[in-house]
Amino acid sequence: MSLPVAPPVKPMLAKAATRIPDSDTLLFEPKWDGFRCLVFRDGPELTLQSRALKPLNRYFPEVLAELADTLPERVVLDGELVIGRGGRLDFDALTERIHPAASRISALAESTPASFVAFDLLALADRDLTGEPTSVRRDELTVLADGRLRITPATTDPPTARHWFDLFEGAGLDGVVGKPLASPYAPGKRVMLKYKHSRTADCVVAGLRWHVHTAPGESVGSLLLGLYDDAGVLHHVGVVGAFAAKRRTELAAELSPFITEGAHPWLGDAVVEGQRLPGGVNRWRSTEQPWVPLRPERVVEVGYEHTEGGHPARLRHTAQFVRWRPDRDPASCGYAQLEEPARYDLDAVFHGEVRRTR
Repeated sequence: MSLPVAPPVKPMLAKAATRIPDSDTLLFEPKWDGFRCLVFRDGPELTLQSRALKPLNRYFPEVLAELADTLPERVVLDGELVIGRGGRLDFDALTERIHPAASRISALAESTPASFVAFDLLALADRDLTGEPTSVRRDELTVLADGRLRITPATTDPPTARHWFDLFEGAGLDGVVGKPLASPYAPGKRVMLKYKHSRTADCVVAGLRWHVHTAPGESVGSLLLGLYDDAGVLHHVGVVGAFAAKRRTELAAELSPFITEGAHPWLGDAVVEGQRLPGGVNRWRSTEQPWVPLRPERVVEVGYEHTEGGHPARLRHTAQFVRWRPDRDPASCGYAQLEEPARYDLDAVFHGEVRRTR
């Protein structure tokens, strides 16, 4: 490619921030929950590049076809690949696209097509725009889109950004991003700010995994979390990890009395159809994802951002340890405590609007 900005290019990144400030120096955008993707087009050549600098072309043929019809001959964009289903973003459907079988990819491209949402313009024709401030790049992107290219809404008004933060979660969005209006595009640098949703839940600790760099029994790598459904079935909903080295050792000693080889809700005859289980539950002593069952008697409060996976749901990312809850009965740790945001129309997000769905 003979573009002024040629692949691979590391995308500009964001660092976490706690609250949306009253500032006139930031451009706020919804934070899309998908795959980060840079698009490079040079005539007939079109490349989709992942955040990890890997090509994504083979996984999203329908996106390639759409962009070939809508983009100018020479352009570089930064954005997100997303799949909308049922009026909200569906990250699970997106992950299913990373599949080795071309036939499977083709079928999914037809049944659950992905879309590219642009939120930055890095180059156009022979112009390298990465040195231009965010405000200029946004204006150029808006002109380029002209109703043909799907671009993210944006605002410089903090109250509007806070409104989006609260309401657009119902369409499956991840929060809000703030871009300094005067900053150039900085590949690989954490120049942007991200404001993400955060909640807590009390979960049953029903298993653990030993830390990979120590002998079994010496140090805990992660705790396996569970929640009960209305029928009293304990589902695996995620893990909590990221402990300091000293704390990992302390947890190994603290939890060793709860290790069991007896009956367990995630093993043997206790398992029921549709129950969410840890990876390889029927072969938990294998080398793939070994885990150690614990008597489900302890409760931990964890921090999480959001859930995925339908019903029963699971926590999207690794949860954060908050505190032990010795006052909680494990049987009382159910799905009802997971907040379900009000549903909003995904299409309305593109216009910065709010339209509640039923």
